[in-house]
Amino acid sequence: MSRSTGGGQAGGRSRIGPNNPAGSAMHIPVLLEESMDFLNVRPDGVYADLTLGLGGHAREILKRIKAGRLIGIDKDEEALLKTKEALEAYGEKLAAFKADFREAGELIRRQGYNRLDGFIMDLGVSTLQLKTPERGFGFSSDAPLDMRMDRSRGESAADLVNSLPESGLSRIIFEYGEERWAKRIARTIAARREEKRIDTTRELSRAVEDSIPRGAWPPKIHPATRTFQALRIAVNGEIDALKAALPEMVSMLESGGRAVVISYHSLEDRLVKDTFRAGARPCACPPDFPECVCGKKPYLKILTPKPVLPSEAEIVSNPSARSAKLRAAERI
Repeated sequence: MSRSTGGGQAGGRSRIGPNNPAGSAMHIPVLLEESMDFLNVRPDGVYADLTLGLGGHAREILKRIKAGRLIGIDKDEEALLKTKEALEAYGEKLAAFKADFREAGELIRRQGYNRLDGFIMDLGVSTLQLKTPERGFGFSSDAPLDMRMDRSRGESAADLVNSLPESGLSRIIFEYGEERWAKRIARTIAARREEKRIDTTRELSRAVEDSIPRGAWPPKIHPATRTFQALRIAVNGEIDALKAALPEMVSMLESGGRAVVISYHSLEDRLVKDTFRAGARPCACPPDFPECVCGKKPYLKILTPKPVLPSEAEIVSNPSARSAKLRAAERI
């Protein structure tokens, strides 16, 4: 995910600054030009933005649509309301809904569309979420330890931190955060919650700081970054959601339809790569079979043999793009 030296955590999708306030649609979407090039928007096409956020990618799609439609989905109600207002001028060309992208296929079909000309997914946490302290995604200020993208349902990060067994915490921090000190961090958390429930971002951050030897702190990010990232992924079920949604969205593409996915985490990127490769691979028979008996034919053409990375200029102007990777594929 993208790295921050301040009080955020990895995985921002856009930048908000002095001339770019929270809630404004004039933010900086990651890999915007590249996304639009690969999506290849048709004026009469039907598209889906499954991570609508503050609408940066959606705005560019809508500019290119004339008689088409964009279906936007986001599980964050606050972001959704701001974006619907900011994109109001596009009228019925945009249909925006609060939903997890695991629900996207059914929702799109309910709008009367069984096929799409393309979709985009910009994964990770948005800068609006990071810059709203009470959401509990970052650690620059003391706030409730929440991290839910949809605050109307599910367990918070505080619920997980205080209820999971030490081994479960260690596994989440290691797998989702790729944190080498996961066992020590989980041990410290387990000991401190015996004395007092861990309910704030600062309490968790301090527990992580105290678990990692000072000389082993990473040079460019806060030592709690990976732990916060891991808990956010677990709280929101991000990997499982991507695993469920991506194949279904690919199956809904028309011939010539494009899939564009921007990820910030190695697990996400690997999942996207494997999904696209599975669709582009012809025969699935064992290599020692004399001839194909599976009858499998490729249904995807990979457009990005290697992931597209942001330029140095983009990283300078938008640090949240630093670890973004874009992959794209076309339905055959």
